[in-house]
Amino acid sequence: MTSLIEQLSQIVGDAFVSEGLPAAMGAVQPSDRPDLAQFQCNGALAAAKAAKANPRAIAEKVVARLKANELFGKVEIAGPGFINLNLTDNAIAAWGSDLARDESLGAPETGKGKTAVIDFGGANVAKPMHVGHLRSSVIGDSLQRLFRANGWNVISDVHLGDWGLQMGQLISEIGRRGIAPLYFDVNFTGPYPEQSPVTMDDLEEIYPAASAACKADPERLEEARKATAELQAGRPGYRALWEHFFSVSKVGLEREWGSLGIHFDLWKGEASVNHLMTPMIDDLKSRHITEESDGALVIRVAQDGDKKEMPPLILVKSDGAVLYGSTDLATIVDRVQEQNPDLILYVVDLGQHLHFQQVFRAAEKAGLNGKALLEHVGFGTVNGPDGKRFRTRAGGTMKLYDLIEMAKSEADKRLSESGIGLNYEAEERADIARIVGIGAIKFADLVNYRTSDYIFDLERFTRFEGKTGPYLQYAAVRIQSILRRAEEAGYTVSAPVIRSPQERNLILQLLALHDAMVTAEERRAPNVLCDYAFTLAQTFSSFYSEHHILSESDVELRAARLGLCKLTLATLSKVLGLLGIEVPARM
Repeated sequence: MTSLIEQLSQIVGDAFVSEGLPAAMGAVQPSDRPDLAQFQCNGALAAAKAAKANPRAIAEKVVARLKANELFGKVEIAGPGFINLNLTDNAIAAWGSDLARDESLGAPETGKGKTAVIDFGGANVAKPMHVGHLRSSVIGDSLQRLFRANGWNVISDVHLGDWGLQMGQLISEIGRRGIAPLYFDVNFTGPYPEQSPVTMDDLEEIYPAASAACKADPERLEEARKATAELQAGRPGYRALWEHFFSVSKVGLEREWGSLGIHFDLWKGEASVNHLMTPMIDDLKSRHITEESDGALVIRVAQDGDKKEMPPLILVKSDGAVLYGSTDLATIVDRVQEQNPDLILYVVDLGQHLHFQQVFRAAEKAGLNGKALLEHVGFGTVNGPDGKRFRTRAGGTMKLYDLIEMAKSEADKRLSESGIGLNYEAEERADIARIVGIGAIKFADLVNYRTSDYIFDLERFTRFEGKTGPYLQYAAVRIQSILRRAEEAGYTVSAPVIRSPQERNLILQLLALHDAMVTAEERRAPNVLCDYAFTLAQTFSSFYSEHHILSESDVELRAARLGLCKLTLATLSKVLGLLGIEVPARM
């Protein structure tokens, strides 16, 4: 379905063309002054500058043509040549009826025929997820939902950190502790046990100890580096241990992401492209894209015009070890071979921006990215009240699981304070608290433009008032209740009509969903959807407070207002779904 803005731009553009001017000058946008008009076109000013003419004179000619169109209730010139437009109520209602019949609710098809790979999550094998993983997970999931809704073929990839020095640190520590001697016996030919010799709880204790030991002792660090190199070279016992690390870690990761309603199409990691590393590096060498620098193999990525120093991307260190840049390049090769994407998005914190600049430039210089546009979707940090990264009261990094439990507990507290669900069964009440708590932390994260840092404040996030997830969930539940009672009463539902300013404003807001989805995709910014949903809920609240719905005695008017409720619920639920936020059946 073509958006209302696109259709109006076509109409106004045709009027400009009739005056011998470019159609692009007819671009229409929502009015900057809603008190004066619904829409505006500023093209007369640009046209006048290009034609060296008076902008009001051009606007007058265009306005004269638009006044003949029965869609417009008002066409006026403001200021030096702005064109203000109001649609008739019949035209708005007709567009609203079309929207109600569209299963996609006016969703754009910006991605039709195109494929996007979205890399997000950012977790590491053998490490528990913590609050630092929240933003990548929540933003990435919203983007995958949005891109799919906009017609893209989307493949989401968790891209686990599973092949670096931390693996060597773990292996060497396990060897020192004598936990699984079989895996260190060079004479053993297998097969190795299916049961892991370590649990996730074991890894949570072993890894920090191994990391601290390596930082304190150069010889211990060298031991870990040697184990890493042997793992990457394919030593059977080490590879078997790595497979156990991956398996036990995945169970915990699926639990955390599953509790947030987040799922991935691919569970690949750095290790999954190990077989591509040598052929890729040999190819780069043969094409003279690499060079040696202080014993390391690098790709120069500095370009003329760089305002800051751009270090080369290190492919192979002087000791023969590969780094993240190497595995990231090989991952691009893998994705081009397997998915042939048009776009690859990396949802990773802003601190990694330089790294991605180096990787992207190296990939483009070597032609490894195929037709894919490579883009870093960076984001800021989650901070505590002191403005520093959010941590536990003891000063440690908070596990994501604990954060989720805190959110559920705070949501349950808010439900009690609001008198919601006091008589519900305990299981239903707990499920509502889960939905509200998770919705609260997701919305609180997504409502900020992603590059902004924000203060984590559960008390504020879980309120049922203001710009919060629970406010929007409650708004949707209230409309569900209206429609449920209408169905129980046997009331009919019909296409919406406009008999009041509130109905007019609500339909216009519903018609703006298409543009919100386009803008959110273009900016890679779920906060656009948050703003849209909040405005929609407020607009519905104004409509609800001024009109009888179930108590309306005029049968036709009641049916039309119920139709408007139904369309609002479908739209609000859709947007919340794009944000990854559930709506309870009742509150």
